[in-house]
Amino acid sequence: MNSPKSAYREEAKKGLASPRLQASLHNLQDRFGKGAMELWATMDDQDMRKRVKKSRMKNLEHLDIILAELAENVTARGGNIYFAETAQDAINYTLEVARKNQVKRVVKGKSMISMEVGIDPALEAEGIEVVETDLGEYIVQLAGDPPSHIIAPCIHMDRNQIGELFAEKLGIDFTNDPPALTLAARKALREKLLSADMGLTGCNLACSETGHISLVSNEGNIRMATTMPPVHVALMGMERIVATLEEHRETIQLLTRGATLQKLSTYVSFLGGPSSDDDPDGPKEFHLVIIDNGRSNILADPEFREVLACIRCGACLNICPVYGRIGGHAYNSPYCGPIGAVVTPLLDGINKHADLCKGETLCGACKDICPVEIDLPRMLAALRHKLAYGSDRWNTRQHNSVEAYTFSLWGFIVTKSSLYQKLIKIGRFFQRPFVKKNKMIRKMAGIASGWTDERDLPPIAQRTFAELWEEKYSKNSSPQPPVTEEEK
Repeated sequence: MNSPKSAYREEAKKGLASPRLQASLHNLQDRFGKGAMELWATMDDQDMRKRVKKSRMKNLEHLDIILAELAENVTARGGNIYFAETAQDAINYTLEVARKNQVKRVVKGKSMISMEVGIDPALEAEGIEVVETDLGEYIVQLAGDPPSHIIAPCIHMDRNQIGELFAEKLGIDFTNDPPALTLAARKALREKLLSADMGLTGCNLACSETGHISLVSNEGNIRMATTMPPVHVALMGMERIVATLEEHRETIQLLTRGATLQKLSTYVSFLGGPSSDDDPDGPKEFHLVIIDNGRSNILADPEFREVLACIRCGACLNICPVYGRIGGHAYNSPYCGPIGAVVTPLLDGINKHADLCKGETLCGACKDICPVEIDLPRMLAALRHKLAYGSDRWNTRQHNSVEAYTFSLWGFIVTKSSLYQKLIKIGRFFQRPFVKKNKMIRKMAGIASGWTDERDLPPIAQRTFAELWEEKYSKNSSPQPPVTEEEK
């Protein structure tokens, strides 16, 4: 989240220029995007999505009560609860636990919130080795890259690149065979897991009724990272909670279906405290860090509260036409795609991440595919409104005064019919050098050149709709000559 705002355009251009990334994103969206839409259309229980959305919003209204119940139940089982108001509070508490237990190596389960708060560099600054155990996360960690997808972190890499990376970092002979690469990663990670002092994970969902958190995966690494080390610290965004076990069941079902089209992930782990004295498996200490870090501001605003209902399945990435072209690195955030374009500005500054919410198309596909039908297009438009006019509530200033002035001028012009018609005629004259043989404008000049970097534009028509209407229906209008091929 510390990347400069300008990196959005730079990284987007890199993504557009990468045939490998384009092919990977196309395959991903063709399989999972289409698959999720077909799944929702054919699901037996057509009301499940609406029920889960309703329960998510209801829980947000009573978040203080169910968080208190969760804390009480976890504490009763011998676990430790810490409420972190800021990212630094979460870091400080985790470091305190690590120091107390003389931790030298931490193994991690996949966790976006750990990236949000920046826990890895803080641990490494203390001389603690941090190892990602999710295969995709492990690959990007070795490569020094950030993840580029919520579910498929290394979607921007192919097996040849991964083979070269493993040969360099793991000291194996080069191979691009996926099973062989997986076996090499398993061997390296198993050694780390056996000697780890602390496991660090996120939290897919917490259930206040039972006092458990749940973690889903298809690799089994999370079970090892949470049961083998003597200490387990789980980082949880305060909105990642349900009130009852029944709500938990339905939400997890939607999560796994939206993420990977599975009825249920291979591994679903329930954790909520240390192991008993007679149980050889499980940690001796369990710590749940419940993190705010700006979520209270979102919760307090009815216009954006709905985004906290997100269950982080990544389905919106699998259908978004923008993400499907530029990839995840352009978003400069642990949260990419349409959900990232809303949640990142709200958590980390609307002005700082203005390019994210202004870069989406508002086509509505993300709302259609979302398991809980979150209206991301509405919130993207609301963020744009705040950038256009400023917002004291969100400490947002007008993003581009020149742009605002230009649209105000345009609004004035289109409401003055005679002026508009005169400018149309002037525009027809000045566009002539730019209209090529395909009767499209392939290159514009000056500030307008950005519109034609990646697309051709149709020229101003030889007759406007108003002129054609007048010609056809006005009794007093004189006949107009037909439009010639050259004029077209």
